[in-house]
Amino acid sequence: MSFDLGSEPAASGRLNCSVELQEYLSVVQRGLKAITGKWKGEILCLLSEGPKRFNELRRGIPGVTQHMLAAQLRDLEKSGLVVRHDYEQAPPRVEYELSEAGRALRSVGDALHDWAKTYAPPSETHHH
Repeated sequence: MSFDLGSEPAASGRLNCSVELQEYLSVVQRGLKAITGKWKGEILCLLSEGPKRFNELRRGIPGVTQHMLAAQLRDLEKSGLVVRHDYEQAPPRVEYELSEAGRALRSVGDALHDWAKTYAPPSETHHH
């Protein structure tokens, strides 16, 4: 089963399986799209320990650029997985935390973790 997250339709323009399965796949792909992307897993992982400020996230993810972190946080906010809190104080303080939807991902992560431990081949290298 391929989880290509691009929006290329099948060659015939239609996936040759039942409508129920097509709808199932489309929803699964929507879910995968919300959580895949450079550094999204790492961001969600750090936030699962509790709210963090931008610079804490940046320091906690070796190799992430400020621009990329900001873009991925915006994406995760748009997907409803992360909530941004702006505290009106001097100096201004911004914190990010998992939303209820973000916290609910834990059970999905646990299921995928258990499956991958048993069935997914280990990667040759551990790069992003």
